[in-house]
Amino acid sequence: MPPKPPPSTRLTPVRLNTINHLRVRRPNTQENNPCAVVLSSMLSCWASSGHGGVPCQGLEKELKACMDVKRPKSTERNTVNFHLARMYPKVVGPKKKKGVLG
Repeated sequence: MPPKPPPSTRLTPVRLNTINHLRVRRPNTQENNPCAVVLSSMLSCWASSGHGGVPCQGLEKELKACMDVKRPKSTERNTVNFHLARMYPKVVGPKKKKGVLG
């Protein structure tokens, strides 16, 4: 029986899955609510001394003042997905058109 040939040193190419578009999930991070700390301290005060207790009135007023402050609704959005969509055709390369020879 003849000896087996040595295994090939050539690497087999890796085929990656094709993707329809590039996208980063949730690039915009939510900013923390400044009233959350006051709310949690007020709730813990209520838990320890009861609802409407005298020691918690200062925290209640502070929370009301914090909630009454107007905050701008428009924030700058992250544009990473816009730029990924714009650059995608350069990453993928040209595609063959259906029905065209060549």
